[in-house]
Amino acid sequence: MIVSVGFPTGMEGLTYPIPFSETQALLAIAQHAEALGYHSIWGNDHMTTQHYVQAEFGRPPRFWEILLTYAWLASQTCSLRFGTGILVLPMRRDIVVTAKQLITLDHLSGGRLELGVGVGAYREEFEALLPDDKRHRGDIVEEGVRALRLLFTQDRASYDGAFYRFRDVQLYPKPLQEKLPIYFGGNNVNQLRRTATLGDGWLPAGLPLQRIAADIVHLRELCEAEGRDFTEIAVAPQYIALVDHDHDRAVERFSGSQMHKHLVSLTRSTLKEQAGISMVDANLVGTPAEVVEKCLALKAAGVTHLLGLYFAVNTVAELLDQMSLFAEEVVPHLGS
Repeated sequence: MIVSVGFPTGMEGLTYPIPFSETQALLAIAQHAEALGYHSIWGNDHMTTQHYVQAEFGRPPRFWEILLTYAWLASQTCSLRFGTGILVLPMRRDIVVTAKQLITLDHLSGGRLELGVGVGAYREEFEALLPDDKRHRGDIVEEGVRALRLLFTQDRASYDGAFYRFRDVQLYPKPLQEKLPIYFGGNNVNQLRRTATLGDGWLPAGLPLQRIAADIVHLRELCEAEGRDFTEIAVAPQYIALVDHDHDRAVERFSGSQMHKHLVSLTRSTLKEQAGISMVDANLVGTPAEVVEKCLALKAAGVTHLLGLYFAVNTVAELLDQMSLFAEEVVPHLGS
């Protein structure tokens, strides 16, 4: 099982307090992840402050542009891979420019880019950037991926869709990787369909074991109907993690974190179907042995990648400590 770490490009005020994401802290987290042997880091993509964050804090958060941040970090790391979890395509109007940025980053990083795309958890953010735009964000994402595939592979690419249009674009160089992996992020059933038809992986968030197991069965069926080899599809959910040698203390620390407040906010959007489900049970919270048991159950259900573990901490020092504890006491028991 592949294990990676969530990265705070756009998490101040959401999953972590303000301040949190100092530039030197970003570098320390990335280099610590590489030293511990994590496969990749997965940052998120925010442009403006969410309503509940504005109400709670007296200062705006710092949201770092994810692709530029990764270009900087790539120059100071060697093996660590960089994932977008997720890149919000509806907020990025020019798909040709986005493709050029992604290709450039893939080359500058030595082929260490992985691309997760989605609609974004907060429609209010989309409406702030694009007032009065009533377009369906899921359809924009699907079109965006189709357009990116053309730009990544064709000598001269043209596309005439409802949201993206370009003609006779000769975009070079192509990605350094033979196939730049693309994950569809989201818990909605439409993301399963999009993954089966267009994606290399599925990136849901916080799904309880029973639900993700059923969705994996459905995804397998959809892939078979498309004539695709399901074993080539990454099943890569995100979970919140908090490991402590004392179970009750782990639950207490999780419940007192800014991350927990963030999960509550998401029950109105991304996690609305999980309202009423224990967040402790659904996520990787507990003693090392308890977390190992949860991870192995997910692996048995078909999860291939714990993508972007988001540790429920309130300081960078706690985050670095949690990364070490998980790498040392959980990961060795999960197998390859």
